[in-house]
Amino acid sequence: MTTGRPKTPAPPGRGQRATNVTIKQVALEAGVSVATVSRVLNDKGPASDATRSRIRSVAERLRYVPHGAARSLITNRTNAFGVLLPDIYGEFFSELIRGIDLASRQLGYHLLVSSSHGDRGEMEAVLRATRGRVDGLIVMSPDLDTEMLHANLPDTLPVVLLNCRSDGFGFDSITIDNFGGALAIVRHLAGLGHRRIALVKGPAGNYDASERLRGYRKAMLALPCGWSEELELEGDFSEESGAAAGRRALALRPVPSAIFAANDSMAIGVLSVLWNAGLRVPEDISLAGFDDIPISRFTAPALSSVRVPIADLGERAVARLLHAIALKNQHRRRHETLPTKVVERRSCAAPGAAVGVSRTPGRAAPRRSGPRGAT
Repeated sequence: MTTGRPKTPAPPGRGQRATNVTIKQVALEAGVSVATVSRVLNDKGPASDATRSRIRSVAERLRYVPHGAARSLITNRTNAFGVLLPDIYGEFFSELIRGIDLASRQLGYHLLVSSSHGDRGEMEAVLRATRGRVDGLIVMSPDLDTEMLHANLPDTLPVVLLNCRSDGFGFDSITIDNFGGALAIVRHLAGLGHRRIALVKGPAGNYDASERLRGYRKAMLALPCGWSEELELEGDFSEESGAAAGRRALALRPVPSAIFAANDSMAIGVLSVLWNAGLRVPEDISLAGFDDIPISRFTAPALSSVRVPIADLGERAVARLLHAIALKNQHRRRHETLPTKVVERRSCAAPGAAVGVSRTPGRAAPRRSGPRGAT
């Protein structure tokens, strides 16, 4: 016959989850009440330093994990942030999520990530699904409808908008200087001597794309040759659309001496077309992109681009959410614009001979020695 208090379960071994450890068992092992454990683990109410240390030591040893729903009822916190993006494909979004995740985990928060794919109904469904599940929400949407946000989210939920038209929206917002970045990269190309500079545009209705288009046009209007609509080629931020735009650029007469793609993914698509056509970058055509995604420095040649602080954008959004949560969303809304920077690499140079201008459309130019563009 045994006497004394019941034994607590042994800590789970490697690879096992502590699914059976309850708050009652933590309290029993620590020699305190369940209420005391709850106060300590949720940082609510008084307890001595010794008691706090003992409870946390026991909880760690038993690998106790508080029940999320029960804990949120006590603290009114879910310890989760929602992230709603237009898409989650590509290096830009993976870098953005990485920045948000790193900052969130340091604060003890988890992420619920979803994408709307530009579909209004899907976006409304995601917004409704976040109710009661997150302590704050980060939203990036190219065609944001603030009335929809207000209709589907409680006023008490902190929201940070990324790269959206945000003036007067009543939400915190962080944008990047799309206009200034595009203006600077086109001026850089013009400074190298280029005058016939083509643009691969982003999708219509997209805020980033429209601001980059505006910067391109302002820079082109300042050149002696001025702005020409034929040099604006359609794109949608994908590699495939960049490749299609590259083929259209080579069909122009004369062929542009430089191409600026409104994001790096499209620039990489252009680069593949130039390579397959037997043209060298930058000897025959200079090429520049926007965003400075990590792969840009590893293309051949390395891609000149406009650096966007992508991970920093995510970290700042988390900081804004934390500030709003601390003030119960009763704070003065802040609108912040992050600067961009031209990063010069080997894909841009002064114009050389007009290689390809007299080339028959659809016929590849002869291969040449020296550095070649490749993806």
